[in-house]
Amino acid sequence: MSATFGFRFDNRYAQLPKPLFSLCPPQPVSQPEMVLFNAALAEQMGLETDALRTRPDLFSGNTLIAGSEPLAQAYAGHQFGNLTMLGDGRAILLGEHLDATGNRMDVQLKGAGRTPFSRGGDGRAALGPMLREYLISESMHALGVPTSRSLAVVGSGDPVYREEALPGAILTRIAASHLRVGTFQYAAAQQDAALMDTLIQYTLARHYPDQQNSDNPALALLDAVIERQASLIVQWMRVGFIHGVMNTDNVTLSGETIDYGPCAFMDAYDPDTVFSSIDHQGRYAYGNQPTITQWNLGRFAETLLTRINDNVDKAIEIATDRIKGYSTLYDQKWLAMMRRKLGLFGEDVMDATLIQDLLDWMQANRADFTNTFHALIGGEVPDSDLCQQPAFLDWHTRWQARLARNSKPRESSWCLMRNSNPAVIPRNHLVEQALTAATEQHDLAPAKALLAVLGQPYGDDAPEQYRRPPEPQERVCQTFCGT
Repeated sequence: MSATFGFRFDNRYAQLPKPLFSLCPPQPVSQPEMVLFNAALAEQMGLETDALRTRPDLFSGNTLIAGSEPLAQAYAGHQFGNLTMLGDGRAILLGEHLDATGNRMDVQLKGAGRTPFSRGGDGRAALGPMLREYLISESMHALGVPTSRSLAVVGSGDPVYREEALPGAILTRIAASHLRVGTFQYAAAQQDAALMDTLIQYTLARHYPDQQNSDNPALALLDAVIERQASLIVQWMRVGFIHGVMNTDNVTLSGETIDYGPCAFMDAYDPDTVFSSIDHQGRYAYGNQPTITQWNLGRFAETLLTRINDNVDKAIEIATDRIKGYSTLYDQKWLAMMRRKLGLFGEDVMDATLIQDLLDWMQANRADFTNTFHALIGGEVPDSDLCQQPAFLDWHTRWQARLARNSKPRESSWCLMRNSNPAVIPRNHLVEQALTAATEQHDLAPAKALLAVLGQPYGDDAPEQYRRPPEPQERVCQTFCGT
């Protein structure tokens, strides 16, 4: 067994100019205890799984892994529209791990103590929110949605104080990187052209290496990020995911989902669905996510203007054209995704109407988003009173006629639908029940059982309790940030 436990750190971010980070070791905790360990992810990363599962000290910051260079990243962020200078206030990047194929990923401890960016906070995290991120991020991975991953949750043995004393914990987060729109907003505020050029080249090398030799690197990066974000949001919409806090510091340049604070999954279909307790105006509602992403990309484009063209007016014209183009790109990707959910091959001029009519019926009848689409697999009218309505039966007849015009046989449609429509999602009431059991009864069994089911979201073997919508008394109406 080596001192690195299989970690192969190659820390390029730590070589960037100092304004972008601050060297900062994690602060030890009193009694680290392994709560959850992701053996499958550890093996995928090429780590020494058996050794690591018994070393909570490595995932708490009490013992540093050889080769790590702990630092806190600097970044800004438009939080609900207001620009703020931020930075990692409770997260510490240990370094960049290379797996056997050379794939580079960040290893970060979340809840690892105060940093120069803590702004008076304690730098710690509570067990409940860290378990929540583990559950939801691993579910998103199984659903096929680009996401950061969770390697471990370790209890700290120390309380954290929010509205009450809560058990503390540290999450080990694995991400393609923690580069975000807010990173560029922070860099742009330094008004240093060389710094911006260095950051652009680092980001291209890390996430878009085929664009490194572009004649206009800044514009190439903007185009690539626009495409990646459009693809990501379409995936959110496919599974009914609501991020809840789409500030620019939570928009990754890799196109991964990050930060699972007040996120939730929609039960009854309604584009205006909001769960976040801090989103009072519905800014980040389910149906607003595509347009908010365009707004966030506009803020990203602003940071690149001086590097896109020396003529500011020309740079604005070019960037504006790209941001406007996002709408068309997103609409194309969304329509293609919805065709897959309904088993449609090829294109038909009436596809958009057929899709919207179903969504309108679902909204009017508060039909469950996940179960409605999954019940359509196979083509039969779903066995429910709701689906016996004349309006639905008329839609179903039109859908069958459209399927008959497909260029591929029906079984191909059902296969396409099975791969696009999960049978199970991390329903909010089940997540809350699991977290309550873990934090109040010290019982991890419900969380582990839920994780096992969520790991196979497209199968039909999940028990009914994981598939049914919540009863009225079970509904979760608000989710919380957890900071």
